[in-house]
Amino acid sequence: MAIADELKADVQAAMRAGEKETVGALRLVLSELQKAAKEGSEDELAVLRRERKRRLEAAGAYRDAGRDDLADGEESEATLIGKYMPAELSEEELQGIVTQAVSESGAKTVKDMGMAMKQAMATVDGRADGKRVSNLVKAALSG
Repeated sequence: MAIADELKADVQAAMRAGEKETVGALRLVLSELQKAAKEGSEDELAVLRRERKRRLEAAGAYRDAGRDDLADGEESEATLIGKYMPAELSEEELQGIVTQAVSESGAKTVKDMGMAMKQAMATVDGRADGKRVSNLVKAALSG
């Protein structure tokens, strides 16, 4: 089942249960998925990653402004979106991917980080945050 179809079913279930916040969040994500499909993008996971990242960034901004109530709402939406994404890689799995990417790309110094990042991110395929990957690649190349 495509992610959009799963979201439609979950929107209906949330409507029946009277969960207004869940319905609103799922409708926004579903709308973004439909807009991306209309524009010719078939990568549903990229849309989910983008929307989740937006929610987390907004939550951080709200926390910085002292609006914990709004930050909690954004974080709950990010968690909800995360349920439709593949499981995150463990630290050990990610370290193995980074080590392999660094050796296969031929990167030797931090200046070569782009080559290793490109290879690592292709292998990770959305199962880990880019910051986590970047930190591990940087540590592998500088250490």
